Amino acid sequence: MKYTRLTKEQLEELHQEFINFLATQSITGEEWKKIKKEQPQVAEEEIDVFSDLIWEGVLNKAEYLQNASAKQLFLFKLTTAQMHLIMVKVHVQDVDITTQEGMDWLQNNIQKDGVELFTASKPYGEDRNKDVFGLIQQGASIVDGTLYEAFSKFIGN
Repeated sequence: MKYTRLTKEQLEELHQEFINFLATQSITGEEWKKIKKEQPQVAEEEIDVFSDLIWEGVLNKAEYLQNASAKQLFLFKLTTAQMHLIMVKVHVQDVDITTQEGMDWLQNNIQKDGVELFTASKPYGEDRNKDVFGLIQQGASIVDGTLYEAFSKFIGN
């Protein structure tokens, strides 16, 4: 398995897609019940293959990631050849940028001494989607890129 298995909740959400996936392999509902009962290992493998297909589709579409902690914000733009990073680091004790108040503070104090901005770009390794998935496993979320683009305009990237 290339990525991780979808959770039970995710599989339930993708129930119809899973049925379609089984149908592409000429597996009917009755056959699936039989496989689950008599060949649980084969059923597990089918779920793993389906999970990888779903992850691959999601990762192919991902354009922006974001990972935030109380004092740091990592914003990623994912292009075809490389990922671009804008990192915001806050050195002010009482500010938590994971809250709306903290983001408001950041917006009003972005050019003050207590805030550092860094940028970097890095080409992907052998597999773009594995690199992106690694960031997701470290806590990043797929986002719409609004924050990245706002910071990019601010710093002139």
